Amino acid sequence: MGDTIRFLLDGEVHEARGANPTTTLLEHLRGPLRRTGTKEGCAEGDCGSCTVLVGEADGDGVAWRAVNSCIQFLPMLHGKALVTVESLAKAGAPHPVQRALVERHGSQCGFCTPGIVMSLYGRAVRAKGAEAPPAEVLAGNLCRCTGYGPILEVAKGVAAETPPDVDLARVADETMLTLSFEDEIHGVTRQWFAPRTVDELAQTYLDHPDATIVAGATDVGLWVTKQRRPLPTLISLAEVAELKRLEDVGEALSIGAGVRYVDALAALGGLYPELGAMMRRLGSTQVRNSGTIGGNIANGSPIGDMPPALIAAGATLVLRQGDARRALPLEDFFLDYGKQDRRPGEFVAAVLVPKPAAGRLFKVFKLSKRFDQDISAVCGAFSLAIEDGVVTEARIAFGGMAGTPKRALACEAALIGAPWTEATIETAMTALDTDYTPMSDMRASAAYRALSARNMLRKVFLESQTPGAETRVVPESAHG
Repeated sequence: MGDTIRFLLDGEVHEARGANPTTTLLEHLRGPLRRTGTKEGCAEGDCGSCTVLVGEADGDGVAWRAVNSCIQFLPMLHGKALVTVESLAKAGAPHPVQRALVERHGSQCGFCTPGIVMSLYGRAVRAKGAEAPPAEVLAGNLCRCTGYGPILEVAKGVAAETPPDVDLARVADETMLTLSFEDEIHGVTRQWFAPRTVDELAQTYLDHPDATIVAGATDVGLWVTKQRRPLPTLISLAEVAELKRLEDVGEALSIGAGVRYVDALAALGGLYPELGAMMRRLGSTQVRNSGTIGGNIANGSPIGDMPPALIAAGATLVLRQGDARRALPLEDFFLDYGKQDRRPGEFVAAVLVPKPAAGRLFKVFKLSKRFDQDISAVCGAFSLAIEDGVVTEARIAFGGMAGTPKRALACEAALIGAPWTEATIETAMTALDTDYTPMSDMRASAAYRALSARNMLRKVFLESQTPGAETRVVPESAHG
């Protein structure tokens, strides 16, 4: 079994032996590799100054994606390829993106510039998620100096070029990557397992039921960089091919636990356009290129944006423990704050999202202080069947209103069987007050959350009276 992390750096094999599994890629770049062009701004995947491009096998080719190196654990690079800002200049001449930023005055203090360069370079080589409008591609790159105008102008003029040509066969390894590291100062032994099959994963998790499962590390990475939590044993899903499958299974879409947001966006957005619009605001290009829908569900956050929408859609969760599998409605998975219906050694394998029935009214609203890349104060999702002016079915769920993502059962009951009128909406809005007792925190007060939830329901009604009304998507000129 492998105990050495091997990846391609500018096409050449790089090996890291004896590495601490929770060392971040950024730490490795700025430390042993002395590639200090990549900056640490926030260490939580928000500012984008640490952006790099990672390439991995995709069929017969290589797919590139921009990621935040500050929350990528070094073992996640095993078997992949890496390009940093130092990789771009050739024979002492700056890359066209770098030259354009100079000529258009797209940099002042320069701290954020390497990350911006890498995001724009990703656009040039047609990396994952980089086909979006410039403002969306750059939403994960924060700049305190320029006001974004010059940077967006550069982005609009980025010319397509050939992606880096790398031979991943040089670092291919079909064995499970296993790492063990002992911290002599603190006396903590850390282990990393990266199984290659779902059966290997199931057995490894049974053997280590207290392990932390890592998918994209967009949340777990912060446990290390911000909370300084020691994570003795980690099990990565990243190399399990079965969990990366996105399949049409007839009446539903099956999304494996390892499917990233960027890879699910088109399929989910095709079924539920309003959900697609919300997903383009979820995190940033870098976050969507790493984070997985299964991971967002499994960590059980009360403010995760995907669970309310998927609950409203009627999604079912598929769990596996050893050879045993079980399915349960997604809303039943969340028991209490920080507590999910998951047994020792049991992991999320997939989520089944039903295809919407014809004529179904489906809405998702994300309320946050910033349009892009911000945690919701309230996220509301609504799925309604209305026949002959009467509500025949309702599924309504909110995030940010309780200790878990939760259905609004009293509100649903007030709607079902009632005429789809403003009077019914008023009654259902009052019923919402019995469904939730929201808390006050830095994002919103309890009163603000309660009023916002009520107004979201009213918004569903008002938009249903105006054919063609849709949730606003990120405009071409917006940023931040």
